[in-house]
Amino acid sequence: MSATESGHVGNLRGLRDRPFELLKELEKRSRGSTTTASVEPESGAEWVGVAFRMGGETFLVAREETREVLGFPAAVTRIPGARPWVKGLANIRGQLLPMIDLRQFLGSGVAVAGRNTRVIVVQHREIPAGLMIDEVHGFRRFAEKEFSADPPPTVIRCDRYLAGAFRRGGEVWPVLSLKSLVESPTFLQAAS
Repeated sequence: MSATESGHVGNLRGLRDRPFELLKELEKRSRGSTTTASVEPESGAEWVGVAFRMGGETFLVAREETREVLGFPAAVTRIPGARPWVKGLANIRGQLLPMIDLRQFLGSGVAVAGRNTRVIVVQHREIPAGLMIDEVHGFRRFAEKEFSADPPPTVIRCDRYLAGAFRRGGEVWPVLSLKSLVESPTFLQAAS
């Protein structure tokens, strides 16, 4: 231990009988260490999204278009006269949220609720929706320079809702636009 370090530790030991002063000194030191740590060079703008799997393919949705991610609710009430891709309504913390089978809506099969099944709740002021997907892989961060406006071909038929893709190494991450999806005339016609 250097003389400087032992001096700092000694200062803290001297304050052990004065808890308020000890807390002030610890806060002062922690602020000093965070300001020096945050003076790193800016590496450019960053895009953050939620990665998820649907039918064997991996997609991204923008973090700002996602309100939250939930487990699939145990109780979903079927809505008479709704299209087959509308699984029903679920009570989420006192609010009714339509549950949508995203794969079935896109015409790519029916999702089966399992242990890893999740619901991505769309962040939209006027159109509440919970999109049932196979699995969430968590947040992914990309540099804006990794973005390409050209969406890649996908097995799941969602071309019209893709907003481009991020490319890193040999991987391609298609970006699904939740805004264009929920505002589409097809989505808004949920009645049979």
